Amino acid sequence: MSIDLTADCSRCAALCCMALAFDKGADFALDKPAGVGCVNLRGDFGCQIHDSRIDAGFSGCLKFDCLGAGQRITQEVFAGVDWRDTPAAIPDIIEAFRILREVHRLHELLGFAADLPLAPAQRDLLHALMEELAPNGGWTADSLNQLPLGRLSSDATSFLGSLKTLAKRGGISGKA
Repeated sequence: MSIDLTADCSRCAALCCMALAFDKGADFALDKPAGVGCVNLRGDFGCQIHDSRIDAGFSGCLKFDCLGAGQRITQEVFAGVDWRDTPAAIPDIIEAFRILREVHRLHELLGFAADLPLAPAQRDLLHALMEELAPNGGWTADSLNQLPLGRLSSDATSFLGSLKTLAKRGGISGKA
């Protein structure tokens, strides 16, 4: 299954602006706890300082990429749930967002491996890992919570590490 790993803020309920904590410093002009909407968040989930985030002290916003997890949580997993109107759902939304962001990160890394000239056994393992990260029925809050993310992350890291020599020969560099 192909997963769109491109963030689409227009289809999201500003989850990164709510779910993530900000620490005042070089990247953020203020402290903000996780689970609280940013002070710059408008009622339509847009950002009132979007065009001046760097000048306003929010360069950290430009550095984060949810890899498409935000809109999937908003549109699929918690479709129709507005965290501002349903504060009791915030912890579940945050946890689902955290898990799906990691799923998308692993999928992105494994996608790089798909371009390598893998042996049949390696390709089979790659497909098995990617299938676990993209279930046919899609994700629900329950299926995300039941996902053995630690094991999958460890398996993906081990698999990618086993490809270092192949990646170097193929001209791919970076962390595996």
